[in-house]
Formats: sequence, C-alpha cells, structure tokens
Amino acid sequence: REIAKVIPYFPFKGIPRFYDIAGFLSKPEVFQKIVDVFVERYRGIGIDAVAGMDARGFVLGPPIALALKKPFIMIRKKGKMPNCIESDSYECEYGKRSGMCLQRDAVKKGDRILIIDDLVATGGTLSAGIQCVKMLEGIVVECACVVELKMFIDPPEGSGLPNRTKMFEECGMGDVPVWGLISEDILT
Repeated sequence: REIAKVIPYFPFKGIPRFYDIAGFLSKPEVFQKIVDVFVERYRGIGIDAVAGMDARGFVLGPPIALALKKPFIMIRKKGKMPNCIESDSYECEYGKRSGMCLQRDAVKKGDRILIIDDLVATGGTLSAGIQCVKMLEGIVVECACVVELKMFIDPPEGSGLPNRTKMFEECGMGDVPVWGLISEDILT
C-alpha cells in the first residue's frame, strides 16, 4: 500500500486509469523498496539475464540486473537498433503496434530470461518481448511488472475486454508466468 500511494492514475488515450510510475521514481526510498522486492523474488531462481521492455523497462530493469549481478538486455521498439530480430506486430490497450526488436547476439540458446516492464494490461507488449526471446531460443522464466491490471487476465465473455490468458495460449506462450507487484484493486 505504501508503494500504491505514490502511483497516480489519470485518463489517457481513452483509458480511464493510466498508471504512472513517475510517482515512485520521485521517491528514492520507495523505488529502492520495489527493486528490493524484485531482487528477493528472482535471486534464487537461476536467471541468466534481465530484459527490459522499451521504454519503462529500461528504468526498472538495470537496477534489478545490477543487484542480481546479471546482464541487462534491451527489447526495443522497431527501428531503434541494428542487427536485430523482430517480433510480429501486436495489439495493446492503445491499439496495434509494430513489433519489438532484440539484437541477434543478446540471448543464447537456453538462456533463462526475466522480462521486466512497468505495467501489464492486455499483455501485447510482453508477448512481443517473449516472442523475441523465443526466436533466439531463450527461455522466458517470468514476466514481471510493478502494476498488473487483472481485469485483462481472463475477462468474462462479452465484456469487450481483451483476454490475456487466451492470447498467450494462442501465441504459444501459455507457459510463461506473469507476475505483478501491485494490482489495480490495491491502487484504486
């Protein structure tokens, strides 16, 4: 709840509750607590690298990777990096997006990768990151976010909401767990 107090929300691009991580970035003691929770969770599970999703995963991932003494990998938006593989385009809460990119030598066959982002809603962005890691024959151990919008995990038929569980299964990613430190029920 202490962390939730510093994550404001406001309407943005048709989404009634856009959660902003700037609140905890401006509070070093809270930011450190978040990093510490992630480090404690992932210290003993045998990851080879931490990958961050462009762009907020670039803020969260490096301090976690440093604390775990693991390399940090950037999963970038299309056109931002040379010598890379590219995921398919994907749908997110804002609409269709171009694929994400990962440098060809960033992940080796069998590498165990933790993917970090600030928030998971529909799972579209994470699915593009997972696809990139799998294209290089890496294993995504888990996707971890500060905020998880649970309404997208398995919404009722006819709700009009995208179904993250169904999408992950259809994309062959149903084996990849997603973990959120805080859900919207604590934030609201």
